[in-house]
Amino acid sequence: MTFMDLEDPRYAYMFGFLQADGHMHEGTRQRGRLTVEISYRDIDILRAFQELCPYNSTISERTRATNFSESHRSASWTVCSLEARNRLAELGLPYGKKSTRITPPRVPFSKADYLRGVIDADGSVGITATGLPFVSLTTASTAIATYLCRFTKLTFGIQRRAGRNTRDHVYNIMYMREAGVTLADHLYYPGSLALERKRTAAAEVAAWVRPPHMGPARGRRPWTQQEDHILLAAPTLAQAAERLGRSQSSCQVRRWRLRQGQPLPD
Repeated sequence: MTFMDLEDPRYAYMFGFLQADGHMHEGTRQRGRLTVEISYRDIDILRAFQELCPYNSTISERTRATNFSESHRSASWTVCSLEARNRLAELGLPYGKKSTRITPPRVPFSKADYLRGVIDADGSVGITATGLPFVSLTTASTAIATYLCRFTKLTFGIQRRAGRNTRDHVYNIMYMREAGVTLADHLYYPGSLALERKRTAAAEVAAWVRPPHMGPARGRRPWTQQEDHILLAAPTLAQAAERLGRSQSSCQVRRWRLRQGQPLPD
């Protein structure tokens, strides 16, 4: 077993998780450490990482006050090996602040397992309060956001556009209903390494069936070049929507993207 062979599904998952939730600290005289701190309830994943890592490592726990709890209990996994850190840095886990700098690996890797690691660390899986299944990812990395959108388009034909939100300038990418079901079922396959609570949530998502009262899922209608010309030439959105047989909100978004030179869905 080669440490961090990303064609191994376990290491691909582990690397995605470390990119999202791990921190590489660099000290003097080649000293430093890799640290992952997560909620104590997820300590089993750190134990799995420790078993996969051929270098000495430690798992510790602590309880402290946070913005959300007076007594938050967390668990940390720490690796100090320079050889291990060099390997991780080589693959794309940088030292220091990294949220905007991480990118998918540039070596062959197990794609679904890598993305599951990223989503386990920085995403959500579950059912909304209104009963809708979803898989989502929040990331500050343009490369990661773009890669997820490209992966779902090429693998399933599900189109999403990566765009930063205006509040905190991060990407929030959401897959709901059938898209969420498809993605959850693909990423959280039987026997895969994952956070147990998210595996359970993914199973609930994958089992979702559209209720009869919701009506059938609507297929996406692509825009044509001729429709773009009609949209831009129309005096008002209402006239454009009536002529094109589309909603005003759809026309508004499309016209804004055209005028701003924003990337358009294929």
